[in-house]
Amino acid sequence: MSAVIEAAASAFAPQDQGSIALPKRARRIHSEQEALQVAAELAQELSREAAQRDRERRLPHQEIQRFSETGLWAITVPREYGGIGASWVTVAEVFRLISAADPSIGQIPQNHFGILNVLRNAASHEQKQFFFNEALQGARFGNAGPERTSKHVLDVRTRAELDTGAGDGSYLLTGTRFYSTGALYAHWVPTRALDQDGKNLFVINQRQAAGLSVVDDWSSFGQRTTASGTVIFDKVRVPAAQVVHMQGFLQQANNIGPVAQLIQAAIDAGIAHAAVEDTIAFVSRRSRPWVDSGVERAGDDPLTIREVGDLKIRLHAADALLERAARTLDQQPEKIDFAQMAKASIDVAEAKVLSTELALRASEKLFELAGSQATLAEHNLDRHWRNARVHTLHDPVRWKVHAVGNYYLNDVPPPRHAWS
Repeated sequence: MSAVIEAAASAFAPQDQGSIALPKRARRIHSEQEALQVAAELAQELSREAAQRDRERRLPHQEIQRFSETGLWAITVPREYGGIGASWVTVAEVFRLISAADPSIGQIPQNHFGILNVLRNAASHEQKQFFFNEALQGARFGNAGPERTSKHVLDVRTRAELDTGAGDGSYLLTGTRFYSTGALYAHWVPTRALDQDGKNLFVINQRQAAGLSVVDDWSSFGQRTTASGTVIFDKVRVPAAQVVHMQGFLQQANNIGPVAQLIQAAIDAGIAHAAVEDTIAFVSRRSRPWVDSGVERAGDDPLTIREVGDLKIRLHAADALLERAARTLDQQPEKIDFAQMAKASIDVAEAKVLSTELALRASEKLFELAGSQATLAEHNLDRHWRNARVHTLHDPVRWKVHAVGNYYLNDVPPPRHAWS
C-alpha cells in the first residue's frame, strides 16, 4: 500500500457509532437470482406489520437492521470491488418488491443506492475501495437532502470550507438540510456542498461526527416512517479522503439522474401493486355487491370486473416501462455521451409518469370498488394513497410529460440534473 493510500485510509478510522451498529453479519449475495429471492422473502416478512408501523409511526430500526443483514444494500457494488454489480433491472425489481410490502422501508435505501452510484462514477479508487467495502459489511448511507429555505432543489447553500489552519486537507462543513431520507438509520451521511470557490463537492460524513445532528422532525401524512427530516452540520470536520470533488464530473454525461429516477419509479410501482392487490382481496372477501348489479358477490359485478381489469392492464404497462427503462441503463456503456444520457432520462421519465399516475389511481380506486367498509381505521388502507401522494411529490410529473414531448417533438434533451 502506497503512502498516499495509507494516508487516505487513516482518515476513515472508525468512530463511535453509538446506537447505530453495523449488522452482526451482512450476508454476501452471489447472484441476481439470489437477490430477487431474498427480496421476495423479505417483502413477505416486512408486509406483516406494515399497516401497524404506519398507524403508530413506529420507526423501523429493527426492520432496517434486518434489511441490511440480507446483503441487498450491497448488490450494486461492482464486481472488481467484491460485489455482484447487479443490473438496474434487478435493482428496480428489488425496490418494487420491498415497496409493495412497505414503501417507507422501500424508500429508506433509495439514497443509499444513489450514493453508491455517485461513488462508482466520481470517487477515487481509494474511496471506492473503502466505501464499497463498508457497504459489503452492511453499512448504510443516508442522505442530507435539499435545503428547505433555498430557491429550488439545485440552490445549494451548505458550505464546506478548506481548513487551511489544519494543514491536512480537511474541510469544515456548515449547513442545514431537509428531506434527509435514511439519515436517521445511517452510518454515513453524505451531502452536497460548495467549497469556498463555489465548486461542487460531495461530502461523506460519519453519522456520529462532532457537530452533525439528525432531527426526527418528519411529520408528513404519508411515508411516515422514512424519518426524512432535518440534518444539521455545525462546523463538522471532514477529512480530505471523505470528499469527492464533483465539479468536473458534473460537466460530463452521466447516469446519476436516470438511476435516481428509476428507483423513484420502482417505489411508486410497488405502492401501486400493493393498492391493486388489496383492492382485489377486499372486493373478493369483504365487499357487498351494489343493489342494482343483480349479483350475489361483489366480485361478480360487471362494472367492478371492468375496473379491476383496467387497473391490471395499467399495472402491467407500468411494470413494462419500468423494466424497459432499467434495460436502457443496463445496455449503456460505462462512459456515456449526452445523447445516451438523454435517452436514459426519457425512458425513465415515461416509466415515472405511468407509475405515478397508477399509484394514485389505484389507491383511490381501492375505496370506490371496495366500498365504505374499506375506509374503517382498522384496515388502514388509506396508507396506500397517503404514501403514493407523498412519494410522487419528489418531482412534478407534469415536467416529465413535458420533457418527453419536447424530446420527441423538438429534439430537445431533458435537463441534466439528479431529478431528470
